[in-house]
Amino acid sequence: MLTDIRCRSAKPKDKPYKLADAHGLYLYVTTSGFRSWRLKYRFDGKEHRLTFGPYPDISLADAREARDEARKLLRAGTDPKLVRKVEAARRNVARQNSFESLAREWQKQQAAVLAPRYAGQILDRMEADVFPSIGSLPISAITPALVLTLVRGIEARGALEMAKRVRQHISAVYIYAIGAGLADTDPAAIIQSAMMPATKRLRPAMVKLEDARAMLAKIEAEEGAYTVTKLASRLLALTAVRPGVLRLAQRSEFEDLGGAAPLWRIPAEKMKLTRERKQDASFELVVPLSEQAVETVAAARQLSADKPYLFPSTRYANQPITDSTLSKLYRTAGFSGQHVPHGWRSTFSTVMNQIAATEGRKDDREIIDMMLAHIKGDVEAIYNRYAYMPRRRELAQEWADVLMKNMPPAVSLLPAQGQEHDRQRIRRDRAGPGLQKQAQSAD
Repeated sequence: MLTDIRCRSAKPKDKPYKLADAHGLYLYVTTSGFRSWRLKYRFDGKEHRLTFGPYPDISLADAREARDEARKLLRAGTDPKLVRKVEAARRNVARQNSFESLAREWQKQQAAVLAPRYAGQILDRMEADVFPSIGSLPISAITPALVLTLVRGIEARGALEMAKRVRQHISAVYIYAIGAGLADTDPAAIIQSAMMPATKRLRPAMVKLEDARAMLAKIEAEEGAYTVTKLASRLLALTAVRPGVLRLAQRSEFEDLGGAAPLWRIPAEKMKLTRERKQDASFELVVPLSEQAVETVAAARQLSADKPYLFPSTRYANQPITDSTLSKLYRTAGFSGQHVPHGWRSTFSTVMNQIAATEGRKDDREIIDMMLAHIKGDVEAIYNRYAYMPRRRELAQEWADVLMKNMPPAVSLLPAQGQEHDRQRIRRDRAGPGLQKQAQSAD
């Protein structure tokens, strides 16, 4: 029988050779010096060989134990090589049916019916919080305790709403797996009652006009912030649209900037609507633009040049600014917990409704809701959005006038170099086709 010393001292020779142990087990040594454990046995009258693995990764004692297990199978009338193949196939199936592989398969299926942005958010959450913990595990091996530990980690950083959403995504993957016959239970559903309750919080916002003005001035004075980001912040404040809509604004969506009725036509697919209404062009949102908003768009157009998005990323020219760009600017300016980009909708609603109440303009409340797209999307509502356009335009200008009181023009946010030329181009954009030739001759 072999000893460990003899195995360690086995040197390569001109030809491969064997060092026999007992009961068919031997150490096979190649001409390169590679050593591996093998078993020679007979089954159904034929000679077979089974490889256990390399030495010294598998010790002499481990190789003998593997040999003994194989001999038990032979005595029971089972070919150990066949058992090995079945186990390898089972492991391969488990790898193919890992949580991550099935989650990606499910997300890809959902992406066909979900808004692209939301489908992307789901995958981002999985990659950040789920796959590192349980992604490589077989779908059938994940227990409620593992899922609870995962969501507890998210809760520990104070992200209770995120923990809730992640649990929902995991549960959805399990429903998909159960339907495919790859799982029997949903461990994410079992832990639902064990999670910390998430209380819905209102987004912080400045609701006093003076505070809103001061905040906007401070944000635009922030050193080191990109001009594109400052212009995006100003247009967001002036239009009170949702931040997700603003960052995806494209140059082609702005109409009649040099005319009497400038507007921003936002496609229905970018709005917060049901999937069916996103596909219906009649649910687009038309935003009347104030003079200050037109100036801001014109200034942004100078910077974005021929790029598709009005507010392009500073890193990727053909991509828009990210979801967190404006939020980061507001935090850097010192308004964390006081005002977020989405808060401009609350600011606009509060201030304009207060003005309407003070002046006895009761009918303005419904129109203000229309401007925020806070209205049922039926046929009458679509009609009213256009029917009340003149009054909406007046309210948009009134809001811009009170918010931007004593604020410098948008062109002042542009880099100092070439600023005068930019002023002339912005004036030309606003002047309309009839006066453009005159403005060009002045350049």
